[in-house]
This record gives sequence, C-alpha cells and structure tokens, in this order.
Amino acid sequence: MNKFWKFGATAGLAAVLMAGCGETATPEEDVETPAEPPTEVADVEFPVTLTDAAGNEVVIDEEPGAIVSMIPSNTEIAYELGLGDKIVGVSDYDNYPEETADVEKIGGQEFNVEKIIGLQPDLVLAHESGLGVGDAGLQQLRDAGLDVFVVQNAASFDEVYDSITTIGQATGSMERAENIVSEMEAQVASIEELAATVEEPKTVFLEVGSQPDIYTTGSGTFMDEMLTLINAKNVAGDLDGWVSMDPEAIVAANPDVIITTEGAYVEDAVGQIKSRGGFAEVTAVKEEAVYSLDSDMLTRSGPRLTAGLMEMAQAVYPDVFNE
Repeated sequence: MNKFWKFGATAGLAAVLMAGCGETATPEEDVETPAEPPTEVADVEFPVTLTDAAGNEVVIDEEPGAIVSMIPSNTEIAYELGLGDKIVGVSDYDNYPEETADVEKIGGQEFNVEKIIGLQPDLVLAHESGLGVGDAGLQQLRDAGLDVFVVQNAASFDEVYDSITTIGQATGSMERAENIVSEMEAQVASIEELAATVEEPKTVFLEVGSQPDIYTTGSGTFMDEMLTLINAKNVAGDLDGWVSMDPEAIVAANPDVIITTEGAYVEDAVGQIKSRGGFAEVTAVKEEAVYSLDSDMLTRSGPRLTAGLMEMAQAVYPDVFNE
C-alpha cells in the first residue's frame, strides 16, 4: 500500500469517527440558511430553509429521521455523512456502500411515486439530472406533503464539495460535511502536488461509451478536470462535455494512454479497443497502456471521487504514483 492509499484509509476512518455527532432542533427559531455554503461552517439549527437546484425554497422543519435518496451520488454522500441508518429508500442503481442492497428500491429515472410516499420519508433527495423527465413525479411527492430537495448537478470538485455541504445542511450533518470536504481537498492537493513533478505530461483518451458510437469526455466535465489535476492532457479537451469522437480522430491524436470505464459491463473492453482498425499504431496500444477503471468512482459526484482520481493517476503515471 503506497502512502496515498494509506491517506485514503485514514480519510475513511475519519468519516466513520465523525458519525454520532447530532444536531439540536430548535423549532421556535426560524433560521434561513443561504443556498451558497458558508465559508465557516456552523452547526445547523432547524428549521432550515434552502433553495434547491430547481429553484424551489425548501423548508426542513427538523432533522430528518427518514430519507429517500433518488440517485447513487446522493446516496454515497449520505452514507459518508453517517446517515445510513436513516436511509429508507434508494434508486435501483445504487450499489455502494454494500448496505444499500438491503434498502428498499424506488426505481430509476421513472421512479415509483406511491412507494416513496409509502416509505414516509422526512426528506427526499432528488437530483438536478433527473429534472424534466421526473418533474411530474417530484411534484406529486411535494403535493403529498414530502420535503423534496433537488441537489445540484456537479461537474467539478468544487461543485461536489458544495453538494456535500448542502446535503449536510439539509440533514443536520454540517460538521461531518465540513470534515469530508477538508479530507477530499487535502487528498486532491497531495495528488496534484506529486503530479506537478511529472516532467513529460502524457496525452490521454478517456472512453466512456463505445456503442453505437465512441463517446468521450471533453472540457467542463469531471474527467477533464481530473486529467488536469494529474498533469495529463485530454486529447478531447478541445471538445465540450460528453461527446462522440470518430475512431480515426482518436488514432490521429495518438494518445499515450487510453482509459475505458466500460469494463464492468462490456466484455473485454480493453481487448476490444486494442483490436480496432488502426489502433495497433496508437502509442497507448503499442506500449500496453490501455486500462479499464471503475466507472462509478470516476463519474459519481460523491466522496469516492478522490479515490477515482488516484486510480487515474496510477494508471497514467504508474512510476510516479505506485511507488
């Protein structure tokens, strides 16, 4: 185990130790909490008023005792905040931590409104990415008297920190949220500091989809920011967002490293990349630098993102980060 994984283990232990810190509800005092997380974190006093990503003002009268989480990233944040024993419903896609396997499933984008209402949650953590298709269902939940808070769609580490802090505000877990964010900031800084010692930055192609077209991640995304943090260059950095890229353009870019996130559900994802027409001449293929990394750790906007950053750094610069 290298020094960074030791650091990660320490962070996880710290998060566990943070569990158990409660907040005191003071219903007679109406405290309005700003949507922007404060720079100096104070304990939350309920009722709390927050404006969510849908533009709705949500008043949470007291510390939630039962929570439904509608997306895996929110769930991972909630568990890291020590709220696991309050989670009564999660989406069909939740698979981390292991305890989520035993929690009632409420569906995916097309969620089961009746089941959520039946779980009688004090707070429903929805997500900005589900707006549009889920608007009608969310309104039904509000009409049923449930507190629905739509968490922002985060596309950077700073926005992930905001999401963690906001969920901490909504659930009375601000102290734990502050510690989690501080740990993540320290981990990112340590990785960035070591990456700065790399004298010859590598070029990287990130493949997040291959059927029917090859999809990658351009500027304005987590993964592009991750490559910048580890001192690598995204060959698709001139493109915006999640975009398709022609195989011939990938070959022409000649990346030093190729990373796929499809290994969990595409058979021999690495082998399929290597066998594509023209790819045998790509540096990453010739030098056996095609890797499959955990998609969840790279794409879920939660506390595990720093572990995903470390995996990426180890894949791109094994001589630097595996010592």
